[in-house]
Amino acid sequence: VQLQAFGGGLVPAGGSLRLSCAASGRTFSVYSMAWFRQAPGKEREFVTAINWSGSRTYYADSVKGRFTLSRDNAKNTVYPQMNSLKPEDTAVYYCATAPTWPVDTGDPQSYDYWGQGTQVTVSS
Repeated sequence: VQLQAFGGGLVPAGGSLRLSCAASGRTFSVYSMAWFRQAPGKEREFVTAINWSGSRTYYADSVKGRFTLSRDNAKNTVYPQMNSLKPEDTAVYYCATAPTWPVDTGDPQSYDYWGQGTQVTVSS
């Protein structure tokens, strides 16, 4: 299984960015997908998750109302749309996949494959 994350970059505070994560090597349409992020000196934290059909999503309180996660199973890709970005959103963003909807969506141990990460930097 391979996950490739794209779309990171430098954006001013208040700006928007759309990441993408392309999956290969498993039947993408039946698996849950999630994004985590890790800032320098901090632990990896949960950002958002989506179930296999896209009918269920979950967001960390810190991004609720600003981030929207969607998926296109025909393209084996998930897309977090990130709006109203803040400097504290600066981190390396990682996508991950799980075979079922995790009991604890925020636990990194719930996910079995991870992408390589993409850097998001929000300037103040």
